[in-house]
Amino acid sequence: MQELNNLSFDAKHIWHPYSSIAKPSPIHEVVSAKGVRLTLKDGREIIDGMSSWWSTIHGYNHPRLNEAAKLQIDQISHVMFGGLTHPPAVELARKLVNMTAEPLQKVFFSDSGSIAVEVAIKMAIQYWFAQGEPNKQRLLTV
Repeated sequence: MQELNNLSFDAKHIWHPYSSIAKPSPIHEVVSAKGVRLTLKDGREIIDGMSSWWSTIHGYNHPRLNEAAKLQIDQISHVMFGGLTHPPAVELARKLVNMTAEPLQKVFFSDSGSIAVEVAIKMAIQYWFAQGEPNKQRLLTV
C-alpha cells in the first residue's frame, strides 16, 4: 500500500480545530517559519496574523527563545511536577510572587487553558470542603 502524502493523510485522519468534519476548509502544509512569515510547501510565504493563536507573540524562530529552549532541553526536557520541582519552575514562581501582593502568593502552573479552568473549579470546591461547607458545589459560568 502506498503511503499517503502529508496533506492526503491529514485530510483523511486529522480533524482540525474550528473546522467542519463534513466540509473541511483547505489545509496548507507549512515547512518553515521565521518572524511573522510561514513558508508553505509550494514555496509561497504567508503572514501569520493570528500569531499561531496568540502563542507566538514574539514571532517564529526568535533567537533568544530558541536558545533558551535549547539550553533547557539539554538540562531537563520534562519533569512531572507532582512531588518534584526544578530550578526554572522556582525561578518563574519567584518572579510571579514578586509581582503580586498578598494574599496572591501561591502559584499553580498549568499546561493549557482548559486544564487551568478545570483545576480552578476543583480548587474552589476543595476550598469549601476545607471550610466545612461540602455542599457548596454549584458553579455559574458565563
